[in-house]
Amino acid sequence: MTRPPQAEDRIRRQARRLDKARRRTGFSPLQGLGALGVIGWSVALPTVGGALLGIWLDKVSPRDFSWTIALMLGGLAIGVIVAAEWVFKQGRALKMEETPEEENNDV
Repeated sequence: MTRPPQAEDRIRRQARRLDKARRRTGFSPLQGLGALGVIGWSVALPTVGGALLGIWLDKVSPRDFSWTIALMLGGLAIGVIVAAEWVFKQGRALKMEETPEEENNDV
């Protein structure tokens, strides 16, 4: 007697979920600190780099506006965009790991 294909699919999904659960480690506070570090550096480096480049340009090529402020704000904007993209990428990775459609079909 053969099993219906639905039962095989259900068993396969359960086995995948168990395998993922075994590989997944618990949350560590160090992971949160690491995420804050990545976000902080991705915002701080372009901001400081823009400020340093702006200071140099203010000395070399003075204008009516401040290169320092303009490039510092530009670096800040770039850093925020990079940090936001990293956060969204991590969120998408977590959602892909959970695979909610598999859990809902097991009933």
